[in-house]
Amino acid sequence: MDNTTRRSVLKTSLYAAGYVGAMGMSAQSYARVIGANERVRVGVLGYADRFKDALLPSFRKHMKELNFEIVALADLWSLRREEGAAALTKAMENPVMALRNQDELHGKDAAIDAEFVVTADFQHALLLAAAVKAGKDVYCEKPLAETMADNRAVLDAVKATDRIVQIGSQRRSGPNYQAAAEFIQSGKFGPIVAVELVWNVNQPGRWRRPKLVAKLKESDVDWKRYLMNRPMVKWDPRKYIEYRLFWPYSSGIPGQWMCHQIDTVHWFSGLPYPRSVAVNGGVYVWKDGRTNADTLTAVFDYGPEDDPASGFQVVFSSRMTNSDGGTKETYYSNGGTIDLDKGLVTPAGGLSAKDAEVMDMSPNLLTEQKISVGGAAASGATTGADPFTGAHMRNWMECVRSRKQPNAPIEAGYKHSIATIMTNAAFRTGERVHYDPKTREVIAAGKPFTGEV
Repeated sequence: MDNTTRRSVLKTSLYAAGYVGAMGMSAQSYARVIGANERVRVGVLGYADRFKDALLPSFRKHMKELNFEIVALADLWSLRREEGAAALTKAMENPVMALRNQDELHGKDAAIDAEFVVTADFQHALLLAAAVKAGKDVYCEKPLAETMADNRAVLDAVKATDRIVQIGSQRRSGPNYQAAAEFIQSGKFGPIVAVELVWNVNQPGRWRRPKLVAKLKESDVDWKRYLMNRPMVKWDPRKYIEYRLFWPYSSGIPGQWMCHQIDTVHWFSGLPYPRSVAVNGGVYVWKDGRTNADTLTAVFDYGPEDDPASGFQVVFSSRMTNSDGGTKETYYSNGGTIDLDKGLVTPAGGLSAKDAEVMDMSPNLLTEQKISVGGAAASGATTGADPFTGAHMRNWMECVRSRKQPNAPIEAGYKHSIATIMTNAAFRTGERVHYDPKTREVIAAGKPFTGEV
């Protein structure tokens, strides 16, 4: 019995027994519930390095236990499509269909239940929106969106359905981050007074793929479909393969790296977006035609909109020209510090007795301790190439079955995208920008930032 027939029989038998009404579920919503013993058929949209190197190994680790399989791959480029289908057929030990685009992936021949969206940054939002409208559960890579028009469209599309969506912000499945969230939200840390986020590398070839660029021919891809809602421009293989170097296909550093770290600020503090951001940066060293910065510093003001006198500052800095400092996330309160790299709370920088006396206050020093979840000490945050994707993948797969909300739901992606778009707007306009929650627009120089510069 194939999947479609099995669903039909299950649904009919439940109606006959009167269970659908008893469970308080509509016929339409019940038809979308995947049975505990039914295999979940998954399609892949985009055979990218991120999928090959991280998502696929994580998926394979859990697929047999949770009864998932990949049955189809869609990619606009014929080379990746053919290579990907062959590799996945071997990995799944079953034939995997090679399809040209998302429309074919949603066709009746593929008959998928769920979908990976692992495409160019600027495409994530609209492809995710199309997937949930087609009734698919989705694991979508970050950043969620690079313009507010796309960000609003995907949030509204997902909220209008009952689909399970996991955004690829895998820190939310990391034990040390979960422990930090619990510690801060419990009040034990005290109010956040500052956050420092750092992401430094020294990689001239980061996001460069010259060998692949040389292989790519316009006749082998659907250039118009690739551009989606971006301006129609002449064929450029670099903007297809090396898109992270070029706006408006990616914001580069903010969308690739900052969105991970700024997401923890929203999560830990409960604040949905920054009140304002100012940015400085540029292409200082890697002058290879890129339009996205190789060095960037953003300074954010966070706090409640109705109390501008309270809040805290977040400083994010990143350079692709010198790796000293690595990747760090440090949270400060008046009583001390949380080092997320070590999963450690210390009294470093806390209010000493001497200084407290001057302010007619009591000393405020945290006790040094490893932060933990459920009594188990959490390990460091940034050890290894990608330490939390496995847990994040499993969380999504389990939620597809349970229909519970995953660790990084659509709202998390919407919020990190606001901060990412604000940062990009500030960098490109040279203005201090803010977000208007009533219009759901990022405002730069008194008008909405549309991405045009």
